[in-house]
Amino acid sequence: MGSIRFSGILVSCLLVIIGFSEAKLQLGFYSKNCPKAEKIVKDYVEEHIHNAPSLAAALIRLHFHDCFVRGCDASVLLNSTSSNQAEKDAPPNLTLRGFDFIDRIKSRLEAQCTSVVSCADVIALAARDSIVATGGPTWKVPTGRRDGVIARRAEALANIPIPFSNLSTLQRTFANVGLDLKDLVLLSGAHTIGVSHCPSFSNRLYNFTGVGDQDPALNTQYAANLKANKCKTPTDNTTIVEMDPGSFRTFDRSYYTLLLKRRGLFESDAALTTSSTTLNYINRLLKGSLQNFYDEFGKSMEKMGRINVKTGSAGEIRKQCSVVNS
Repeated sequence: MGSIRFSGILVSCLLVIIGFSEAKLQLGFYSKNCPKAEKIVKDYVEEHIHNAPSLAAALIRLHFHDCFVRGCDASVLLNSTSSNQAEKDAPPNLTLRGFDFIDRIKSRLEAQCTSVVSCADVIALAARDSIVATGGPTWKVPTGRRDGVIARRAEALANIPIPFSNLSTLQRTFANVGLDLKDLVLLSGAHTIGVSHCPSFSNRLYNFTGVGDQDPALNTQYAANLKANKCKTPTDNTTIVEMDPGSFRTFDRSYYTLLLKRRGLFESDAALTTSSTTLNYINRLLKGSLQNFYDEFGKSMEKMGRINVKTGSAGEIRKQCSVVNS
């Protein structure tokens, strides 16, 4: 009986080990069941991104917002229903773009390999490929993610870092998904490209503490320029503002240089200079080479892309990214 019991335990352990190995993301996950999958994504990105290069920033933001809520499972793509308000309708996600771009890639993949490639993997691959295609860094994107079937507005509100956050809030939000202060500094570096709108920071210009004041942490000349040329009134909600003025189409380190000059656009940007730990990371990035920044940024992107992923038999492979399978 003892040997039978031991054999049973051994078999159970082996099954656990096998299940765990099958559940891990891996490079080239689709090499057998959809060998052209990654090329289809890359080709579509390279074919279209130059018509709208700002989509590179939009796609990396889409990936970021997806991963912080229920993990990287494309829940951010799901539409609301009559009985549920989805993530994409939460205030932090109302300015997200790139949904149609992801849908068109998914359609090409479905034509090649029906119900094989997840929407979650499409987001991860398209984000990387769009940054590379517009002259930025590359990083490894292991695949094998599966798509979630739940998307809740309240969870997006609770878990997505917002531009009004201080450092302790950012640290807690990142720690909740297994990311540390170094990841916070590096991933914030994506603000070197892209744009924002006045409501994300106009309180710093017009009403920082509720008495019509300006954020003292914001460079006064920069604030004056924003008020004169961009967000001319406290109620402006349409004007587009570059997050890295003068360099917002180039994936470089000027964002960090601006932080040290108190010219970070968001409170969350300025927060990175309020801790000796994060300040040290910023200075090290500026003293190092551009390639070092690219390498370090890539490591944090790969780490983020693994947050609470669904693999194996969890979730599903959606046929359409905006709705769960019927």
